[in-house]
Amino acid sequence: MNPVAPLTLLLAGSALAAAPEVHAGPPAFLVQLTLLLGVSALAAYLSFRLRLIPIIGFLVAGVVAGPGALGLIRDQELIAAASEVGVMLLLFTIGIEFSLERLSRIARQIFVGGGLQVGLTVLVAAGALLLTGVAAPDAVFTGCLIALSSTAIVMRLLGERGDTNGPAGQVSLGILIFQDLAVVLMVLLIPMLAGQGGGVAGVLLALAKAGGIIAFVLIAARRIVPPIMEVVARTCSSEIFLLTVVALCFGTASLTAVAGVSLALGAFLAGLLVSESRYGAQAMGEILPLQILFSAAFFLSVGLQLDLGFLAGNLGVVLGAAALIAALKVGVTFLSVRLLGESTRTALPVAFLTAQVGEFSFVLAATGTALGLSFAGMGAQGGGVFIAATVLLMAFTPALNALADVLGRRLPAAAGGVASGPAAGPEESGAHGLPVEGRVVFAGYGAHARLAARALSRAGVPYSVITRNPDGASELEGRGAPVLIADYTRAGLLRDLNVASARALVIVDDDTEMTERTVSVVRSVAPELRLITRATSPEGFQGLQSLGAQHILTAPREVAAGILDLLTPPEVTRADITRHLAEHPPVTLNATQRAQCEHAAHNAGPVTPEADVCLECVALGDTWVHLRVCMTCGHVGCCDSSRNKHATAHARRQDHPVIRSAEPGETWAYCYEHHWTK
Repeated sequence: MNPVAPLTLLLAGSALAAAPEVHAGPPAFLVQLTLLLGVSALAAYLSFRLRLIPIIGFLVAGVVAGPGALGLIRDQELIAAASEVGVMLLLFTIGIEFSLERLSRIARQIFVGGGLQVGLTVLVAAGALLLTGVAAPDAVFTGCLIALSSTAIVMRLLGERGDTNGPAGQVSLGILIFQDLAVVLMVLLIPMLAGQGGGVAGVLLALAKAGGIIAFVLIAARRIVPPIMEVVARTCSSEIFLLTVVALCFGTASLTAVAGVSLALGAFLAGLLVSESRYGAQAMGEILPLQILFSAAFFLSVGLQLDLGFLAGNLGVVLGAAALIAALKVGVTFLSVRLLGESTRTALPVAFLTAQVGEFSFVLAATGTALGLSFAGMGAQGGGVFIAATVLLMAFTPALNALADVLGRRLPAAAGGVASGPAAGPEESGAHGLPVEGRVVFAGYGAHARLAARALSRAGVPYSVITRNPDGASELEGRGAPVLIADYTRAGLLRDLNVASARALVIVDDDTEMTERTVSVVRSVAPELRLITRATSPEGFQGLQSLGAQHILTAPREVAAGILDLLTPPEVTRADITRHLAEHPPVTLNATQRAQCEHAAHNAGPVTPEADVCLECVALGDTWVHLRVCMTCGHVGCCDSSRNKHATAHARRQDHPVIRSAEPGETWAYCYEHHWTK
């Protein structure tokens, strides 16, 4: 099933339930939903052709399709519902990317840099407005609105330029995270500014609730969620995994909303929950299609709020407000980053990147306006000016970023001072923590990949593994090998990893459909990457060849040897490879054993042991006594002398009656229904 379908159907079903009559033509909600999707797709395409980030295209498309222009999209309730889900999923993905460990590494940028930027922006903006006679509640409210920047736009621009891990990227990230966290306090502060927050006692009670929720989430991140994710991941079902992740996101957001805290914060905390498990990258891959769809709805809804007639009639006021906001934010952010101890070369791009107003300011603006607050004390006109200025600033962020580049190039070399530190190399901090550049990357970790990976390790050839198998990941982690649990058929993941920089990608998945899908995606992401795979039939060989696979291995017994032939350095001879493979040969039954039991005739081998450890013991952190290999499927488990008895458990669970010893020098076999050993 398409991962977008459940939530789309949910929205559609809600709208249908609200309709009092059944019409002969298409229901109104379906027309509006179709227009929403069509406009989003067209905006994304035009943005691609014009080399703009899609978010800008969605904003402009919302303006053009909204009631102030063509009037194509009129169902504000449907758009509002979709955009609220978009905000939640956007914060959820941000939470997945920013694990507690990563947050601790940039704590100074977050709390010092971000605290200075938000605090000084609110202080300067509110102070300036107070001097012009604006009431204090409206002045502070306005300062909160303009203090925030767009996390989605800034991170997208940094990602496209490859600057996320550079000094400017890390400082920007810290400031944006603090802004996202500051939204919590602002949501609590705005009712108090309007005189409806219950005073200081009400704010303290709300803070206590929020603190309790956050404490519970942090405990759950360590104790509750990782075991749940382990159980779900072991099903190897993308449908179950997606449903669990979405339920976790919506459930945590609902919990925080009950406590009086924003849905957005709850979604962010849910992302942190998932990031503390081993499955953050896989969750990101599954949720990304949903996030893109509903984020498009959110930014479209922002554009829909811009009335072109209002903009034309108040162009001078809007442009003046946008210029003042940009100037104030550039100046305050530049000062904050310099006070943080960063160089001018770092402070300049950070200041221009964060000069726009963020998406969560719209959430705050709606809340404040409903409570009687106004932007800059302008009354009813203030809302229109704020929306118009914000849309313009968002749209011109790429231009501001380019201006920062021009100014930065004009700085003398000494003006930048000492940089805050070079970006970490790929071996130290590749995307998702997986080193890729110059390495052999295995997509999947089955029996053939295990043999080849161990041999590469002995030959001194570095490798990394992407797998969806928790047991295989546990085995690799136990050996200290780099591994990422994720779906390697996701183009976004492969781009984030910069898989094109790998020495080669090896795909030896037993699932032919999965192999073909992976090859197709890899060729779209990295056309020149050396690709090694295997085919199980002549038709499969032709299919992989047409998809662009360069090295296709066919004979099952020669797959591991072929991989090693292609990847090992010249000084590693074929004799070395043969000797290594001889240490891990396929397992067979001899003629005497085959004659002793009718089950043996169907389980004679050869089978390739899936590992040289008991993977289930590795996953549990236990040890095993002796190893036994299943003669039906190659599963390796521990013997009945061990505490876990995994070999017997597998045989009974799968109805695979015949096992053979996997210990060196032992050739005896055993049938659980007919006891025999020799």
